[in-house]
Amino acid sequence: MNESLVVNDSSATPVAGEVLAWMEAESPEHNGSLEFSTAPLDFPINPWDIMLCMSGTVIACENAIVVAIIFYTPTLRTPMFVLIGSLATADLLAGMGLILNFVFQYVISSETISLITVGFLVASFTASISSLLAITVDRYFSLYNALTYFSEKTLQYVHLMLVGTWGVSLFLGLLPVLGWNCLDEPASCSIVRPLTRSNVTLLATSFFAIFVLMLTLYFKICKIVCHHAHQIALQQHFFATSHYVATKKGVSTLAIILGTFGASWLPFAIYCLVGEREYPSVYTYATLLPATYNSMINPIIYAYRNAEIQRSIYMLLCGCFQANGAYRSRSPSEV
Repeated sequence: MNESLVVNDSSATPVAGEVLAWMEAESPEHNGSLEFSTAPLDFPINPWDIMLCMSGTVIACENAIVVAIIFYTPTLRTPMFVLIGSLATADLLAGMGLILNFVFQYVISSETISLITVGFLVASFTASISSLLAITVDRYFSLYNALTYFSEKTLQYVHLMLVGTWGVSLFLGLLPVLGWNCLDEPASCSIVRPLTRSNVTLLATSFFAIFVLMLTLYFKICKIVCHHAHQIALQQHFFATSHYVATKKGVSTLAIILGTFGASWLPFAIYCLVGEREYPSVYTYATLLPATYNSMINPIIYAYRNAEIQRSIYMLLCGCFQANGAYRSRSPSEV
């Protein structure tokens, strides 16, 4: 997905001396956007590509551990952990996509591989963002309908959310492969080649819609927590206070997730709307790289803020996966 850094040779027309420039094709079809693998490269590797690959490696390793923990721990089969597993799986695939893109960029020259790679990354990151929305929805319903949350219907609507999340993500990822790309019309390319400007606008708009919806649900959750706090102040009941502490912890976790989510993705989403394909690729790199950090931070939040996942990590490191049913989580607010 990337263009590479090259040094102009002495035979080129001098432009105020020797300068470093982002590689541009000889034909008029080329633009200054990030470009997925197009040709074998004989010059030094672009440092931005290295950073993206390193980011993908860390993301893949971190989320592989989370996926393994949830898969091998029977007590982590509740709806909330199913959604966390979906998020970790999406982030794991996104990390693998960044690694594969780096490999294909510098090894294989194929437009087909380029389209598959960008489609894979679009689907993975879309699934990651959508999984965060699903977790927010689940958190809201666990507080709004606390008495009926632990029922078969909850598991059913979680499965429906997962089907919708991955269905939409796969659809958006297939669009470039099925023809919605700018390979035949270079003038329609966006800041990320081979995605078209309209495709990137759709993705950015979808992100803003999801972000606004998550913020709305977050404020509703805060209202519920404030209502609980008022009841606690009236009742001064020990167990109610204990429940409130757990709920407050869950809301603070959600705030951290939303803050990380916004700080990571907002710069890239905004640049997708205002950026032009002629702009230097460094701008796209500089906004895309922080977006990958969201997938890097998500597993850290879950591993260090949830007692069950922490315990399962210790069990995984010890090579034992014996479950203790008494340690089962009681509420998504504890995540």
